[in-house]
Amino acid sequence: MENMQDKTIRELAKNCQTVEDVHNLLKNLFKDTLQTIFEAEMDSHLGYEKHSVEGNNTGNSRNGFSKKAIKTKFGQTELKIPRDRNGEFKPQIIKKYETTSNQLEEQIIAMYAKGMSTRDIEDHMKDIYGIDVSATMVSKVTDKILPMIAGWQSRPLDRVYPVVFLDAIHFKVRKDNRIVNKAAYSVLGINMTGQKEVLGIWIGENESASFWLGVCNDLKHRGVEDILIACKDNLSGFSEAINTVFPRTEIQLCVIHQIRNSLKYVSYKEQKELLADLKNVYQALTIGEAELAFAAFKEKWGKKHPIIIRSWENNWIELTAFFKYPHEIRRMIYTTNVIEGYHRQLRKITKTKTSYPTDESLVKIVYLATVEASKKWTMPMREWKTCISQFAIYFEDRLGSEMAI
Repeated sequence: MENMQDKTIRELAKNCQTVEDVHNLLKNLFKDTLQTIFEAEMDSHLGYEKHSVEGNNTGNSRNGFSKKAIKTKFGQTELKIPRDRNGEFKPQIIKKYETTSNQLEEQIIAMYAKGMSTRDIEDHMKDIYGIDVSATMVSKVTDKILPMIAGWQSRPLDRVYPVVFLDAIHFKVRKDNRIVNKAAYSVLGINMTGQKEVLGIWIGENESASFWLGVCNDLKHRGVEDILIACKDNLSGFSEAINTVFPRTEIQLCVIHQIRNSLKYVSYKEQKELLADLKNVYQALTIGEAELAFAAFKEKWGKKHPIIIRSWENNWIELTAFFKYPHEIRRMIYTTNVIEGYHRQLRKITKTKTSYPTDESLVKIVYLATVEASKKWTMPMREWKTCISQFAIYFEDRLGSEMAI
C-alpha cells in the first residue's frame, strides 16, 4: 500500500518536467515550511492560535508582516516575518538580521576551510544554487568563527608536555596599503599519550626574545607548568625566552635546518663530500664520537668554510642535546619534521592565496586548516610507549602522577 510520503511526492512531482522545476518546487516547499514555523513560533509567543478568541484583551496581538530576503541553498527566498503589536516577537529559526540559512553558512565555511578563494566561492554558489555571494558576505560568514578561534587560542592546556616543536610558516598580508611578510608561529606539542596537539598560533612580523617571552607566558597562563624538551629551528630569541619561563626545559636545535644553512655557503661540487663528513657528526653513536668527528670536520674544512665551523660551534650544545637519549627519542627530536609536516598540510590549503587582506583573514584560514589537519592525528607518535618509559627515567621527578604508559 502506498504510504503518505510516497503519495505526497507523487502529487508534488506531477508538474515537474525538468531539474529546474524540481529545484523551484523544493524552493517553494522550503519557503512554505518556514512560513508555517514562523506562525507556530508566533502562536507560542502570544499564547494563542491565530483568530482564537483566547487572544481577546491579552494586551498583545498579531500586527501584519515584515518582508525579509534570505539566501539558502535553494536560492534567494522572500519571506514574510510575522510581527506583534508590542514589537517583542523574535523568530528563532531565522534570527533577526540573519540573511543566510545556517546550512548555507556551514557550506561557505567548509569551502573557505578547503582554501577556496572568495571568487571560487562566489562562482560555486552562483552555478550550483543561483545565489549571489559577495566577498563581503563571505567575510561576514567566516567572521562568525572568530569567537571559536579566540576560545581555542585561550583554552586550558595540559600541565606537562614531554616534547614541543616550534616553527614558522610565512604568508603575505596587506598592511597600510602595502604587502608585508608575516609569519604564523606554531607551537605543536606531544602530550603524555603521544598525541600531536597544536597548542597555539601567533601572527607576527619579527622574531625577538620579547615576542617569544609573550608566547611562553601565554602557555604558562593556560596551565603549562613544564616542557621537557623544546625542538626548534634557529628562531631568534626563543632560547632566552623559554629559559626564563621554563628554566628546566632542554632545547634541541633542528639538525636538518643547521645542515641546510651550512650548505648555503658550499659550492655544488663540494656539497656531497661535505654532507658525508657532517653525517659522521650527527649520526655518531655517542656525544664523544660526535666531538671527534666534528674535530676532523673542522680540520678538513675550517680554513675554507670558517662560517660553517663557527655556526656549528656556537650552536653545539643545542645541536647535540639529543645524544643523551636512546634511538627512539633521538629520531623524534633531532629534527622539526613533525611540525614541518603540519605546515605542509597548511600549505596545501593556503597555496591558492597570494596574499591576505588582514591578519584576521590569515588567522581564520590557518585555524580552519589546523582543525582539518588535526582530524588525521588519531595515532600516537611512533614507538611512544618506549619513549614515555625513557622519559619517566630521565625526568622522573617532573612527570609525577601524569605518567601514562
